[in-house]
Amino acid sequence: MSGVDLATKFLANAATAAAGTHAVSAAEGLRETLARIVPPGTPVFCPGATEIEMAVVDLFPTRVEEYAAAAVTVEEVFGAIAETGTIVCSSEGGRAVQAGLLPSHHVAIVRRERIYATLNDLFSAVAAAPPTNLTLVTGPSRTADIELTLTLGVHGPGTVLVVIGP
Repeated sequence: MSGVDLATKFLANAATAAAGTHAVSAAEGLRETLARIVPPGTPVFCPGATEIEMAVVDLFPTRVEEYAAAAVTVEEVFGAIAETGTIVCSSEGGRAVQAGLLPSHHVAIVRRERIYATLNDLFSAVAAAPPTNLTLVTGPSRTADIELTLTLGVHGPGTVLVVIGP
């Protein structure tokens, strides 16, 4: 399956899992999308650890240094799984995987070349040097009570937006 097909399948499956989805083809498109979807003045945790994060960090004047103080996390994630619409967060390079789980709003940026067709493809790709921790996130946090009343955001972010970036 081509990269375009994987991206299309991933976006469709992520949307089915109640994640917001966006695709951009260039760095300027990423900046425009983030400026549109992250409310102005919101406390944002953006690690600034990758080239993509460094290119957008100046968009967030209310940037906080600790994810626990953030309402929104904007970060480049390790990858994604097209088959399930799942984003993959990794502890590689000392990244805090909980940064995308604690704030109520998670904006995950995925590089097109990091979209894997299946979970097996992901595990094959990391088999030689697996990170200490991989966290798989499929849409916003969900829980239901005994009466089957579904609630979003109780045990993790209530909003997950995925941007496939350049």
